[in-house]
Amino acid sequence: MLARRLRALREEEWPEVTITQSDLAQVLSAEKPASVPLLSSWESRTTPKTPPPHRLAAYATFFATRRSVENRPFRLIPPDELTPDEAGRRDELLRELMDLRAAAGQRESGASPAQDHADRGSWYFHDRHDITIVVAQLPADMRAKMPYSDPSRPDYVELYTYADLDALIELHGHIRAVNPRSQVNFRIASELAPDDYTTHLVLLGGVDWNLVTRELLDRVDLPVTQVARHHESEAGGFVVRTPSGEERLYAPKLARHGDHEVLLEDVAHFYRGTNPFNHKRTVTICNGQYGRGTLGVVRALTDGRFRDRNAEYLERRFPDHDSYSVLTRVVVVNGQVVTPDWNLPGSRLSEWPEGRS
Repeated sequence: MLARRLRALREEEWPEVTITQSDLAQVLSAEKPASVPLLSSWESRTTPKTPPPHRLAAYATFFATRRSVENRPFRLIPPDELTPDEAGRRDELLRELMDLRAAAGQRESGASPAQDHADRGSWYFHDRHDITIVVAQLPADMRAKMPYSDPSRPDYVELYTYADLDALIELHGHIRAVNPRSQVNFRIASELAPDDYTTHLVLLGGVDWNLVTRELLDRVDLPVTQVARHHESEAGGFVVRTPSGEERLYAPKLARHGDHEVLLEDVAHFYRGTNPFNHKRTVTICNGQYGRGTLGVVRALTDGRFRDRNAEYLERRFPDHDSYSVLTRVVVVNGQVVTPDWNLPGSRLSEWPEGRS
């Protein structure tokens, strides 16, 4: 299918323009030498070869704009010179080609769709629908203390007004990489549009600032609640209700260093379940008591050293559950997050549904 699509792009994208394999090889050679036999192998009807990702990116750039073939010899327009519409077309085409490439690799390896899902990890959404990451905006008093957060200033940077910015950057890039055919957006909680609520929702941050996290937790049947921090001297925590009705508070660990407190260990919550606003989509909550905890629980499923083993643990621990939750400790060393390994019992504080571990 990938070979057929590449051939169709060359022969049918602009029917009034004849683009030979030699023409296209010359265009692609602007980045790295290419030849007619090489392109022929990619378009082969019998034994096609799979192009590397950077070649597919060049295809997407070339066929994103009619300007590529306005004059001979044809040319590859630099991506930063594309118009917004052309850049959007390039992204769409690249997602399509990369998805076909992944499917080709799956067929060559004999992997099943289920195995393909497992290989992509917990952040792969196989239905290819939109994904919305929801973050909170920093309170006004905090924004007032930060440089470049005033929209009236020439050097204004909108992202400086976001909470959990490091977790957002970590997660947004990862989700886009493993879902090339999906539209992945991020929104401030207070600016969510009605249609955003019905996508796959990924919520970063807790009830202190993220009002959508607060709203979702009120709508799901979950024995975990968060105790908000009312000011810096109160660490708060997560309360877990046991089947017998008892409640246990899991709180972060801080230590006094001079005139301020230092975070030694945060508590964070990972929840995955059905989106209450659209039962065909999911909601995922990554929520720490502090920002370090939010980043830690995100990295549990993005960190290349731990994401596979943590994803395998979730599959093994909750094989038949649409909704599940893990409360985890996140160790912080000199301000740096140590990614939790959920295969170690000491890293898991509580799990729901309860059962075998």
